[in-house]
Amino acid sequence: MSERIEKLLKFLEASPKDCFLNHALALEYVKAGDESRARTYFETNLNNDPHYVATYYHLGKLLERTGATDAAVAIYEKGMAEAKLAKDMHSYNELQAAYEDLVY
Repeated sequence: MSERIEKLLKFLEASPKDCFLNHALALEYVKAGDESRARTYFETNLNNDPHYVATYYHLGKLLERTGATDAAVAIYEKGMAEAKLAKDMHSYNELQAAYEDLVY
């Protein structure tokens, strides 16, 4: 286990619902090639706070890589809706591009 993962896990013990920490840990697991654990932390993040827009793109990409196309499409759609509500047009555009690349 990498040192970064160990540190993030320790921080999460104190703040298990911290979206930034969950997201960072999921990204570390992606880098380590452990997409199953990464997915768990991305999904935990969205369960804790469905308005945390950054997670939708990365979870969608993970789902694409693992062949879960329908789930990726659904995540991109939900993420676009959340980004629009947050008036986060940068994230909306990234999600829309990923969605369109997958669907069309």
